[in-house]
Amino acid sequence: MYPTLYHVFLDLLGWDFPALKLINTFGLFVALAFVTAAATLRREMDRKETLNIFSSASIKVPTGGPVSIAEWLTQAAIGFVIGWKFIWLFANSKDLFSNGLPQSHLFSFEGNAGLGLFCAALFLGWKWWETRKSRSQPLKETTVELPASRHVGGIVAAAAIGGVIGAKLFHLFEYPEELVRFFTDPSLSNFLGGLTIYGGLIVGGLAVYAYAKKNGLHFLHLADSVAPGLMLGYGVGRIGCQVSGDGDWGIPNPSPAPEWLSWLPDWMWSYQFPNNVNGVFGERLAGYTGKLIGPNDPWPSFPGYGTYLDPGVFPTAFYETVMATVIFFILWQLRKRFKTPGVLFAIYCMFNGAERFFIEKIRVNAIIEWGGFSFTQAELISSITFVSGALLLWYLTKKR
Repeated sequence: MYPTLYHVFLDLLGWDFPALKLINTFGLFVALAFVTAAATLRREMDRKETLNIFSSASIKVPTGGPVSIAEWLTQAAIGFVIGWKFIWLFANSKDLFSNGLPQSHLFSFEGNAGLGLFCAALFLGWKWWETRKSRSQPLKETTVELPASRHVGGIVAAAAIGGVIGAKLFHLFEYPEELVRFFTDPSLSNFLGGLTIYGGLIVGGLAVYAYAKKNGLHFLHLADSVAPGLMLGYGVGRIGCQVSGDGDWGIPNPSPAPEWLSWLPDWMWSYQFPNNVNGVFGERLAGYTGKLIGPNDPWPSFPGYGTYLDPGVFPTAFYETVMATVIFFILWQLRKRFKTPGVLFAIYCMFNGAERFFIEKIRVNAIIEWGGFSFTQAELISSITFVSGALLLWYLTKKR
């Protein structure tokens, strides 16, 4: 496992760049998930614009004239932060990141004011050079035609902000002891850990609905456009779970693979998640034990992480990546076949709910006891998602 990008380069290439400890592999793949989802959404919105489902817009933008004070101040502020914080972190990363959580330095008031002022001056000079021609021209308004995909940035921003808030809130609902731990010890590590994907989908979806309503976008057409990218982004995000070993794994799986799966690499059947980002150590109720990596074990031991699971567990994040990729290609092939808005999104909900419900059967998750039934939060929400998708599909096809 590679908790950060630093460990990837160190183990695979032998390159020692401590500054890369700032980039968590899980966070990197979450960012890539948003990028891939945005790319598919942009392509779909461009396609639907040609069908007159979404429309472009003509807006007037000011050109020429002097640069405003706000622009000068923004340019200077960006340059100052880059020099004061980021260049300082990079230059001192070997000493700063030798111990402790690298992000604690990122979110502190540590830095170099001299470097900040120097970079602020550079950014101001760049702004002055870039606008030397436009400043000499009179201020006027120019009409610019913007495509429907101009909304992609706003949609992704709404989904990202709502998604992170929802994922964190639902995680705390599922594991309330972590909320108590944060207030008892309000450290950055206790704040950053733990996200629940369904919370992100629900709250992020509500945020996108609010954006669509505010900007006059037909929500069901937008939901159809978003659906394939959502599934692909989910799969990309799960790669981050697998690579970092963030605890999104399955139940213990000490048995050998059945004969018909003997051609698979061993890690696809049962994996011990060495150097997992959680540093799991000691016995767990799920049935596995976190042990220290020793000199005779087949993996390197990364300081601060060097543990593995015994026995190995189902690598459920990998399974979800495979399933999400297959579902994405199915949705991508179906997207042009349906004329009724919302049908593709309904099918997405059914696929999403079914996939997550069945993977929960071999995943480690908190069990909820209610009314004589035992289930996980994800099983409950995935069931509701599947049924909602089925009801929406029935309603739309009956209405047609």
